[in-house]
Amino acid sequence: MVVANEWKKSEHVDHYLALVDTVPHRAEGESVLLEQVPLAARRILDLGTGDGRLLDLVRADRPTSVAVAVDVSEPMLERARERFADQPVELLHHDLAEPLPDLGRFDSVVSSLAIHHLEDERKRSLYAEIFAGLKPGGVFANFEHVASPTARLHRRFYEAIGEPLEWEDPSDRLVDVETQLRWLREVGFEDVDCYWKWLEVALLVGVKP
Repeated sequence: MVVANEWKKSEHVDHYLALVDTVPHRAEGESVLLEQVPLAARRILDLGTGDGRLLDLVRADRPTSVAVAVDVSEPMLERARERFADQPVELLHHDLAEPLPDLGRFDSVVSSLAIHHLEDERKRSLYAEIFAGLKPGGVFANFEHVASPTARLHRRFYEAIGEPLEWEDPSDRLVDVETQLRWLREVGFEDVDCYWKWLEVALLVGVKP
């Protein structure tokens, strides 16, 4: 798979981490995500954990939680291993393009800037798998790169992050917010909404009844 192969390269990972850390308003959006994950969440799943940045933030306010984190990139997982060396976090190598293994049930599932690399049908089936893996009342919070409604806003996003449009990641499979909210509702999530958005970065949330 082309997407997975890119993430095997340390230079690709280094470039991504340097870029993503400078995305404007990222901390603001992450703070809204943290408000949606119950403080009592005992078991958390992080899909496409990367170097573990988001999961680290989530666990900071939930120090008794345990977590499972998956990623396709071994260079990313190595960084996450360093971050979580002394914490109850199980790190698994897994390509989200394939069905999730049986990981048990979770109080919350989070993801940050990962699912947009999947083809649309796989996004939809992954949302169903997430729903099935959540306990009743469990929360899915997806901090995601989404499609702009116009080409002008798409160009504006790349200007805002300081990247030439021609450097757009060919592995991106961006989908607009409303379509993804509909997909979440179709698999059974309630209280589905976009809880925060800045240009092409959005927080999509749903709760399992």
